[in-house]
Amino acid sequence: MVKPLSEYFASVKYADAFDYGYGPVRDFLSYPYETNAADWVITNPPFRLAEEFILRSFDVARHGVAMLVRTVFLESVGRYNRLFLNDPPSVFAQFVERVPMVKGRLDQKATTATGYAWLIWEHQKRDASKLAWIPPCRRQLERLSDYSDDQPALF
Repeated sequence: MVKPLSEYFASVKYADAFDYGYGPVRDFLSYPYETNAADWVITNPPFRLAEEFILRSFDVARHGVAMLVRTVFLESVGRYNRLFLNDPPSVFAQFVERVPMVKGRLDQKATTATGYAWLIWEHQKRDASKLAWIPPCRRQLERLSDYSDDQPALF
């Protein structure tokens, strides 16, 4: 995500839990980030730790949090009570096409049966959650250079 985010933001700080050859290795949940250390926290957390990442991000981010999660992340009474009841996302943005993800690398031919969505919390917005759809866009946004063999893994 660092590469495309860097195309839109003047400064992008990044780290990863594993050494994919791109950026420092750091455990987001235990690293001593200061409160409001970043404008935004934007990430695709390890899915089993998504709730913990979201809760931690609320303290780290000044303006908002954007988490890429599996759509089924919404399906939990416990998670609803711990997270969504008091801190619902501002936007739930569902991908209408399936977004294939392969751990540690990009794969142009990958497919998936899993649905994904962005959950976005904007700290200044406390209105009801908005549902949005991310229209088919993968083919329009991909570049051949995204898949070149000499590129380091970007996620």
